[in-house]
Amino acid sequence: MSLLVSICGGFASGVFLRSLFFDSWYLIIFFVFIAALLGAVTFLKPRQLYVLALLFFLSCSLGMLRTSVTDSPLPQKFATHLKERVAYQGVVVADPDVRDSNQRVEIEISRGREKTIMLAVAPRSPELMVGDHVWVSGTLDVPQPFETDGGRVFRYDKYLERDGVRFILNFAYIRIDSPAPWYSLPAALARVKHTFLNGVRTSLPEPYASLAGGVVIGGKSGLGTDLKNDFIRSGLIQIIVLSGYNVMVVAEWVMSLLALTKLPKRLRAVAGAVALLLFVGIAGFSATALRAALMACIALYARATGRTYAAGRALLVVILLMLMWNPLYLVFDPGFGLSVTATAGLIWLAPIIEQSLQRFQKSSASSVFWISAIATTLAAQSAVLPLLLYDTGNLSLVAIPANLITSPIVPLAMGLSALAGIAGMVFGHLVPIMSIVTGYPAYLANAYLIYVAQKAAELPFAAFTLPLFPFWLVLAAYAALVFFASSKRFSTTPQLRFAKKASI
Repeated sequence: MSLLVSICGGFASGVFLRSLFFDSWYLIIFFVFIAALLGAVTFLKPRQLYVLALLFFLSCSLGMLRTSVTDSPLPQKFATHLKERVAYQGVVVADPDVRDSNQRVEIEISRGREKTIMLAVAPRSPELMVGDHVWVSGTLDVPQPFETDGGRVFRYDKYLERDGVRFILNFAYIRIDSPAPWYSLPAALARVKHTFLNGVRTSLPEPYASLAGGVVIGGKSGLGTDLKNDFIRSGLIQIIVLSGYNVMVVAEWVMSLLALTKLPKRLRAVAGAVALLLFVGIAGFSATALRAALMACIALYARATGRTYAAGRALLVVILLMLMWNPLYLVFDPGFGLSVTATAGLIWLAPIIEQSLQRFQKSSASSVFWISAIATTLAAQSAVLPLLLYDTGNLSLVAIPANLITSPIVPLAMGLSALAGIAGMVFGHLVPIMSIVTGYPAYLANAYLIYVAQKAAELPFAAFTLPLFPFWLVLAAYAALVFFASSKRFSTTPQLRFAKKASI
């Protein structure tokens, strides 16, 4: 475990340093020089501390090198036309982000040997799908960082670049030249998503349909600004975005269903992994969902081979793999950082909190459930709080009670909403009343979530916006949490239970 911590911590540190502070090759060379010195010392006098330091500095230099490779200049064939009205032909590569007044569409454009992705800000019509071949015109520009209300600077350019988007087409107009081909897997997954969402809309009225779609596969369109703000103020925004929790619930369903079959263990693991990846593909390959899916796949592999699953090691391996694939996730994707810290809280903090609360636990099943729910909520909220306050400044004083009273309902709302969507797909055009009747339980579950979010947000002093503070305070807060977790000793029973929750 110590070797893995050194490698993952060093690589992440290198990515962090190169992303925010240093863009010189001299520091990379310096870290390699330190690693070489430590290697010589280790050869002369072997000690574990020297080996760990060697791996840390070598991994740090590799992290900086990987980030340097990612930091590529703008394609010149496109950059020479900045601020001009341009027109291109391209392919839609991501599900459009449909908003109240426009839609934002990622379109891949090729010119000769150069290729890039542009974000077209266009009217809501026409309705576009992944894989559509389109003609697009607009004013070419590059994304710019902007300052939020709390005085924080959001690196919008890097946020888009993590998905390969380097340009923006403002005041765009889009025309479909040809629809997505039938053999395109991304297009097929997008069709499944939209067919499901249309089925949900057939079974449920708004805004309950939008919330039902959000709790199953993520998405906030259709909720309206006021309701989205209520979910933010109440600390329940993770319910309506595709997070690791959604994938965790789906993974548990998949594992339970596969356990009922007579398939060999290895075949069940393969089927479960394929099902999870298809779900993430349908919902959209966000970093948070991909992180949870990869951890779930590792858990399936461990179960199929009879090996012990260590959630902490799986988390570190997944972080390392994802940063090697795309180092921009670490600093410029807020969801990735919050997902990682929440998962770490479930693995290392929740068992400690549960053991501390055991003095209040009685023999009843409800007591065990609520002690576990409180420990889970406190651990996740404590783990994400420093990073959340630094990124957004949003401090919700009602987040913990709001999450406690909604956590038992969210899996139920997911299941009922999925059933409502399927009923709408099957009965929507033939027997509409059947889809409405089938969707009524989902309506009640989602109405409860909306009610809690609205009432919690209406409470006096429900939320505050804190001013910007130095990042070293975030590091100090996490250092304190690490010290607290490492200094405690607890039994393996709660640790294994919470490791299972965090594994997927």
